[in-house]
Amino acid sequence: MTIRTRKFFGTIALLVLVVVWSLMGMAAAQMPWLANSGLAQAVFYVVAGIGWVLPAMPIISWMARPDL
Repeated sequence: MTIRTRKFFGTIALLVLVVVWSLMGMAAAQMPWLANSGLAQAVFYVVAGIGWVLPAMPIISWMARPDL
């Protein structure tokens, strides 16, 4: 697979990841135990905001591999 094709599929995968991650985050943020606690909300939003980077890193490294 050429780097151009990997970047195309990787971009689509990253977009899907971000959309699914944000929808799951919005659904989890509506939980009553989380909605009633300011400290829990702060921790949740920090973790949810940074957390999508971990699954995105393998996709980005796969996209950046040179052609063989």
